[in-house]
Amino acid sequence: MPDARVLPTVEDPAEAAVAKESVRLAFMAALQQLPPKQRAVLILREVLAWRASEVAELLETSVASVNSALQRARATLAERADSAADAAVSDPLDEEQQKLLERYVTAFEGYDMSALTALLHEDAVMTMPPFDLWLTGHDDIAGFMTTIGSACEGSRLLPVQVNGLPGFAQYKPDPEKGGYTPWAVQVLEISDGRLTGFHFFLDTRRWFPLFGVPLHLEAEPDQVEQGQ
Repeated sequence: MPDARVLPTVEDPAEAAVAKESVRLAFMAALQQLPPKQRAVLILREVLAWRASEVAELLETSVASVNSALQRARATLAERADSAADAAVSDPLDEEQQKLLERYVTAFEGYDMSALTALLHEDAVMTMPPFDLWLTGHDDIAGFMTTIGSACEGSRLLPVQVNGLPGFAQYKPDPEKGGYTPWAVQVLEISDGRLTGFHFFLDTRRWFPLFGVPLHLEAEPDQVEQGQ
């Protein structure tokens, strides 16, 4: 969720931090209040963007039952939306964290796996909804990025604020049209000076317009000249 769609406009950094953390805590606290089936359906349908038929098959139930569970989960979220914002809050990104993000952009756009994994906690997690992908640790993440994920080489990143966390709109090179085509909204988690998780949400036709970022990026002039 783009921060701008759910957060009030405030100038005080402390108030902004409270608002951002409230978005995350409201969802987390609400999930804790849901019965197991409703929690599973909500995550699969609303977060991972699975179809109702896929959820029904996984949970060995009917599509009607899945839709009913989703409606009840949404109703519970609405009832508890005002009661989940009274926990500890996080501070805005400090200078060290900002520099960490700058190093991440340099490493990712340069596709330097040594530099990238140096920014990760040893047990960092990488996911890619709606794919059934869950990678943990330097070796698994670097192994994926240099094999199946190698199509991301040469990507460009534009910063976005998402889920109360730092993130990026990722564009991959477009060999057919030139320039860059949307690939994912990246959401990054930071703790103790390292990245503990980065998550790639792939439904760009749905997400990119919400963040106000374009659905195509033109190549830089020097890149056009190199390609001639």
